[in-house]
Amino acid sequence: MTDVAAIQSDVKNVVTQLIASESVKPGLFVIGCSTSEIAGERIGTSGNVAIAEAVYTGLRDLAEQTGVHLAFQCCEHLNRALVIERAVAEAKGYTEVSAIPVPKAGGSMASFAYKQMDDPVLVEMIQAEGGMDIGDTLIGMHLKRVAVPLRIQQKTIGEAHVTAAKTRPPLIGGARAVYEVDQVEGSCD
Repeated sequence: MTDVAAIQSDVKNVVTQLIASESVKPGLFVIGCSTSEIAGERIGTSGNVAIAEAVYTGLRDLAEQTGVHLAFQCCEHLNRALVIERAVAEAKGYTEVSAIPVPKAGGSMASFAYKQMDDPVLVEMIQAEGGMDIGDTLIGMHLKRVAVPLRIQQKTIGEAHVTAAKTRPPLIGGARAVYEVDQVEGSCD
């Protein structure tokens, strides 16, 4: 039997640590989540809507307190498409794809999120400013370059491994490159 209260507590701890890090900035924040892994099962084998609800509720607090727009990654049966609000998709110029996630094709988390959003759509890909992977669902394809790990103390939600990331612009140049405004002096004539 899954302890939903413990999962809610784990999610709350993760969200509190992410907010305290001050590294989560407004923009898109992708969530990859295996409710099966949270329950201690192999990914894709034991989807659980009650777990999805517990996770979604905690993540809603993250969105409200940081200004991020949540994007929920579907499972591989929908090619890891993402559930986002239509207004966000339109503002970013993302192309909607024709599918509706359900627990057996999309995953319990994406399916639950789809039902909670005001006007959800599926898009094929995004470039998020940050994200969280719950259960090793591989969200990297949806993060902007360059992903930087966010170190948090809470390493699991339920039985699932948790990692989080922010992104930064690529550092280009070389030995003479300057990355901070206060380091600029002279010219390159």
